Amino acid sequence: MVRDTTFRWSSGLSMWRYWDMPYKQITQLPDSVKNNLPKGAQEIYKEAFNSAEDQYGEEDRAHRVAWSAVENKYEKNEKGNWVKKDG
Repeated sequence: MVRDTTFRWSSGLSMWRYWDMPYKQITQLPDSVKNNLPKGAQEIYKEAFNSAEDQYGEEDRAHRVAWSAVENKYEKNEKGNWVKKDG
C-alpha cells in the first residue's frame, strides 16, 4: 500500500509520531476490500479506518475497526456477496 507519511500528533497514543496518511480515496484501499465490497461499504471502510488509525495509531487495529463498521451495515448473502442489510 502506498500512502503519504507525515509527522503529527497521535491523540490515541498522546505522542508525536510518523503517521501514514489515511486513505484519501477508495481506490487506495487494499485489494481485499476493493474486490469484495460494494462502493458504499468501501466508503464506510475508508472512513472507519481513517478514524481508528488516527485514534489508536495501530494499523492492524484500524483494519479490524473498519471491517466491524462494514459488518454493521452490510452482510454476505447466500452467494457470498456483500449486500446492504435490511432496515
